[in-house]
Amino acid sequence: MGKLKYYFILVILIVAAVAFKVQSVEEQPEIEIEEIAPEIQEPDYSLEIKDVLTEFDSLLSAEIKESGTIGGAVVITYKNQIALLKCYGVQKAGEQDSINEHTIFRLASVSKTITGVLAGILSDENIISLDDKIIDCVPGFQLKDNISTNTLTVRNVLSHTTGLIPHAYDNLIEEHVPFQTIMTRLKDVDISAHPGEMYGYQNVMFSLYDTVCVTKTTKKFGETLSEKVFIPFNMNDASIGFENFEKNQNKAYPHYGSNGNFRTLKLNDRYYSTSPAAGVNASISDLGNFLLTLLEDDSTKISRNAKEIIFTPQVISPLSRNYFVHWKNVKSKQYAIGWRTVEYKNRNVAYHGGYVQGYRAEIALCFDENVGIAFLSNSPNYLGSKVVPSFLDLFFEQKDVTKLQALKP
Repeated sequence: MGKLKYYFILVILIVAAVAFKVQSVEEQPEIEIEEIAPEIQEPDYSLEIKDVLTEFDSLLSAEIKESGTIGGAVVITYKNQIALLKCYGVQKAGEQDSINEHTIFRLASVSKTITGVLAGILSDENIISLDDKIIDCVPGFQLKDNISTNTLTVRNVLSHTTGLIPHAYDNLIEEHVPFQTIMTRLKDVDISAHPGEMYGYQNVMFSLYDTVCVTKTTKKFGETLSEKVFIPFNMNDASIGFENFEKNQNKAYPHYGSNGNFRTLKLNDRYYSTSPAAGVNASISDLGNFLLTLLEDDSTKISRNAKEIIFTPQVISPLSRNYFVHWKNVKSKQYAIGWRTVEYKNRNVAYHGGYVQGYRAEIALCFDENVGIAFLSNSPNYLGSKVVPSFLDLFFEQKDVTKLQALKP
């Protein structure tokens, strides 16, 4: 009887335990399993132009070797991707520090393209209108005649339509005359036309945008450029000014010479006093990101309206044939806001080149094909003028062949 009682109690305990376990399971909250969508890999669009990239890379590598170029770098963007980024040579002749994607070069007049982008953004944000008058922004501003003094606008300054004789006071920049002093002497410069009527390339007049920017934003030009362009465009190596260039440990040194006989020059601060026109320092990585941002259709960093402001031609620029010596049959040459615009191979191409002692820079983009290219070198020679048209010729030829093949029945 005692054993039966023991077994009975044991059975009751087991049943109770099982019941408790079932109840506990029933009271557990239902766990929701989140379905994670598989990550969609974007196609590698560079494969579409693989043959073009291979041929161009081969040509450029051979040219760099043949010309004895000390150092350089190239980037090509296509359909919102970096299609090619390649660096060549060294930072300084006779030394071992290689050029890499973050090595900074002087951009010289390619700086104008970056200033143009800043101007488009500030205009779009209603901070500085292209039609603001210079006299309202630059204290004591005076030109040789009253009409020009009172009607000159930001648009005229950034499109080289000031009416002043070309390259006014570039000689004073090279002689290190302070920019503020040069401004006081603008009243002595001869005027060829009223503002807006004629193209005449300028560095001093273009750089009045610095003072305009300070007046309108109450910040230094470099601060505004960094806030509106360098940082949002992921140009992490970019800066303005000689001091920033000099203290950067990863920089390309200037060289002078030809036919492979280049010698290293001392770092120089020529044209840094005209920051908007020629004072930007940047790496090939910076220019790749710059191109990607500009070419992106729905960019959150620059609006379509800003791009329209920047790239709308303002004036015909009748440059000599030698300027486009390696371009085949340029049909029109105009100047927009900090950019040249040309009709080439039935496409609209925005372009600019830059040279300052010891450095060469080139940049171009085509919205029609979502393609861009930039080239930097610390050994100025004939190569700089060939890089952009050489690539565009190969690229446009392939595109045209592909389109013809698509039309065949």
